[in-house]
Amino acid sequence: MEFHTELLPEGIVAIAGEGRLNMVSAPELRAVVEKEIGAGHTRVVVDLSEIEFIDSSGLGALVGCLKGARQAGGDLRIAGPNKQVTMVLQLSNLDRVLKSYGTAGDAYRE
Repeated sequence: MEFHTELLPEGIVAIAGEGRLNMVSAPELRAVVEKEIGAGHTRVVVDLSEIEFIDSSGLGALVGCLKGARQAGGDLRIAGPNKQVTMVLQLSNLDRVLKSYGTAGDAYRE
């Protein structure tokens, strides 16, 4: 899977991919997020709107990326999860840690 990045206003970076976020693609997500954090973009949104499936490796990648963003003084939020992704987040109780927003643009509107 290939992830695409987009710089949003106020230095927020949105990262999106499509397909399955699993043991094959999770390391790539981690690498992309680490690269963006290293470039000073510590406010990250992972756009899950085109992710059709997520497993424990994908969840682990999201949690690891969240930790990295917070250690750098920022945050990581998710946007647009489908029903399957939302269900997995709820079953793992990660929906309490990773707040979901409708779109990447909505994630930091506060």
